[in-house]
Amino acid sequence: MKRLLILLPVLAALACAEGAPLYTVSDAEFSAAPGSQAPNVVATKDGGALMSWWDRVEGRTYALRVAERTPDGWFDPVTVVQGSGFFVNWADFPSITELDDGTWLVHWLQKTAEDTYAYHVMMATSHDRGATWSEPFKPHRDDSPTEHGFVSVVPWGSGAAAVWLDGRQMTGGHGEGYADAGAMSIRFTTIGSDGSLGEDVLIDGRTCECCTTSMVATTSGLVAAYRDRSEEEIRDIAVVRFVDGAWTDPVYVGHDNWHYPGCPVNGPQLSVQGDTVAVAWFAAPENRARVQVAFSTDGGASFSDPIRVDDGTPRGRVDIEHVDDGSVVVSWLELVDPEAEVRARWVSARGDAGESWLVSPTAEARGSGFPRMTRVGEELVFAWTLLGETGGVRVASAQAY
Repeated sequence: MKRLLILLPVLAALACAEGAPLYTVSDAEFSAAPGSQAPNVVATKDGGALMSWWDRVEGRTYALRVAERTPDGWFDPVTVVQGSGFFVNWADFPSITELDDGTWLVHWLQKTAEDTYAYHVMMATSHDRGATWSEPFKPHRDDSPTEHGFVSVVPWGSGAAAVWLDGRQMTGGHGEGYADAGAMSIRFTTIGSDGSLGEDVLIDGRTCECCTTSMVATTSGLVAAYRDRSEEEIRDIAVVRFVDGAWTDPVYVGHDNWHYPGCPVNGPQLSVQGDTVAVAWFAAPENRARVQVAFSTDGGASFSDPIRVDDGTPRGRVDIEHVDDGSVVVSWLELVDPEAEVRARWVSARGDAGESWLVSPTAEARGSGFPRMTRVGEELVFAWTLLGETGGVRVASAQAY
């Protein structure tokens, strides 16, 4: 049974789109075990979806689970790895990706030393829909006991492309005061369906330390987005393209000029439709928080002026998906007294927008994590985390009417 959700007024800055789609959200169609967290959901090429998440088994023992959604519903979860040596983090979550040949590729973070931020990216593949998994491997060649995470993976060629934040040059801490102690970087490699690796390539040698990255494949190449970090601690969103075998210089989206002497733990997200790219992000220059979206019609080479989409008190944690005619749905966390809500809004490239709508109540606390969204046919599938003894990962779908 589906329920019609309360609709809130849009911001005056948005044009009111006559005939804009409205959405209803189903009751939860999948619930993971109490204490589960950090879901990530992606569409598959045959009209299904895959989700990864952490289940707490006991104490500090966790299991990385994955489940498949088909038109018949969700299959029982399978376990990729289980143990106590993982870096389980509210903002840096595992992922699963289906490659063009049907291979499943997962990633997670593994502790390598006692230091809090000493962990590596680990990956594994399955060629039998999760029944068996390969031996884990690292996409990066660096073995230093430093940070490696915030991975984005997309199918590419006969395998996958991956970007991640890499702390091999970091010898100090985070934020202002450590400018001379080495910086976080963003790096790139390719991965074959057999786990073979391409070159480990530096994209940008100075980035924000702990904001999510995003990457999509256009018809002309790869596009990656991340939060940059200038010498003056300006942390705006940068977009780079992989064209003709090389990465371009960054293009800055929005030019928020957000001076922030630390990591806001709020990265951008991309969506693609052919060569049309849309990016959503959070910024709070001069403590004026906002969620924005911008569009590119040239494969990410340039972007339109930003369009603000939030309801006035956003906390970021954005996601974005294309729907029809180049329009998108943007989701984010909105502060609503006394807690928060996962909200979403339809936006066109012209700046027209629909009413914002409620996906689910949630909490502002870090433990509620980053809600995730993907498009499956005419549905949007959402995954998020509820806190509390009976909470955990929840999944619901939304349809326009």
